[in-house]
Amino acid sequence: MAANLNKVFLMGNLTRDPEVRYTPKGTAVGEFGLAINDSYKAQDGTIKESVTYVDIEVWSRQAETCKQYLSKGRPVFIEGALKFDQWESPEGQKKSKLRVRAERVQFLGSPGGQGGQGGQGGGAGASRASYSGGGGPPGEQAPRPSRPASPSGGDDQPPMPEEDDIPF
Repeated sequence: MAANLNKVFLMGNLTRDPEVRYTPKGTAVGEFGLAINDSYKAQDGTIKESVTYVDIEVWSRQAETCKQYLSKGRPVFIEGALKFDQWESPEGQKKSKLRVRAERVQFLGSPGGQGGQGGQGGGAGASRASYSGGGGPPGEQAPRPSRPASPSGGDDQPPMPEEDDIPF
C-alpha cells in the first residue's frame, strides 16, 4: 500500500494583516489570507488572469512573528499541509473549510513593500520556523527556534538574510 503525502508549497501576497489568538494553554494561533495570481492563454489567444485565495493557519512563535512583520500585500512563501476543518454553526448548519497549516513561512520582499533592501533584490527578510509534526497542532509540541537572534540588537526590523537564505 502506498504511503500518504500531504505537502503544499505556495507563494503569493497577503490579502489581510495576520490575526493572532491564543489557545487556553497560551499557544498563539495566527490566520491570514493568501492570494495566488495565475495567468493563462485562453482559446481565443487572449491572456486571462485568475486569483486563488487560500486561508493560512500558523502556530506558536511563528504566528507572533508573522503578526509582527507581515501586513496586507506582503509576498510570502508558505510550506505546509492541507487541513480540513468541520463545525456546526449556531443555526445547526454543518460547515467546512479547507485551509493550509503552515509549517514554514518565508518572508519575501522588503518590510515596507518597496522591493529589495540594500541590493538584496527582494529577499529582505526571512523567517523560517519549522515544527516537528505529529498529528496535533504544531504549537502544542516543542518548536524548533523560529529564527536566529538579530545581530543588531532589539530593533523592529527582521535580520538581513544570509547568502544561503536568498531564494534566487
